Amino acid sequence: MYLDPKMTAAAVEVADTPRQLGTGRYAGTRRRPLPPDTAWTEFLASSRARLETLGAHEILFHEDDAANHIYEVVSGQVMLYRLINDGRRQVVDIVSAGDLFGLSMTGLHDCSAETLTAAEVRVLDRRDIEGSGALQTHVNRCLMTRIESLHSHTVLLGRKSAQERVASFLMRFVPKRGVVGCVGPAVGHDDQTVVLRMTRQEIADYLGLTIETVSRVLSDMKRRGIISIERNDHIHMASVCRVCKLTGMH
Repeated sequence: MYLDPKMTAAAVEVADTPRQLGTGRYAGTRRRPLPPDTAWTEFLASSRARLETLGAHEILFHEDDAANHIYEVVSGQVMLYRLINDGRRQVVDIVSAGDLFGLSMTGLHDCSAETLTAAEVRVLDRRDIEGSGALQTHVNRCLMTRIESLHSHTVLLGRKSAQERVASFLMRFVPKRGVVGCVGPAVGHDDQTVVLRMTRQEIADYLGLTIETVSRVLSDMKRRGIISIERNDHIHMASVCRVCKLTGMH
């Protein structure tokens, strides 16, 4: 949970290559180092943390279910969403390895959680964490990271164009790019292939767009040579920096 959500790898397969510092908005920035979290590590290794293995598109909990547990993603990817009365869906977050979810102040879950891929999830008793100041320190750090992520998503939904939203979505899955501590393009090349683990409809529900708009934007980016679609779930970026400049953040 210490990494920016855009730097997690559960939703994407990427090659780790040497890079040089870029010149964009985040060039020269550094992430603040975090202190060790021994209490949390020991808690996860104890018998109190139960590991659950799930297949793709399994429900962990529904909106308004009792929030007796907190969950941590070990591997895979989980989609959090809310339904409107007429059946429309808004994907409010996508969590990956290291992320916590299922926290609640009311005692009820405010959204539903469904695995996007096969996943391993740690199931933690809420009372264990509420009874430990050291464990709550870890949870607070995780919440600060989620708040920063949700601020970015609010800007995306409220102010960004369809192209900016799709470009931002693609950049989410390029580790260490377009975020604080951006390492810049690789020496000699700047291409990247991401493997999406979401359907076009799920992407549309996350970006607040229609599936037709998502497909149109991807087709336009393909026509302009910005991306190539090798398969439905394989998106190749000819230049990561070029995609990053389309996010509206430069």
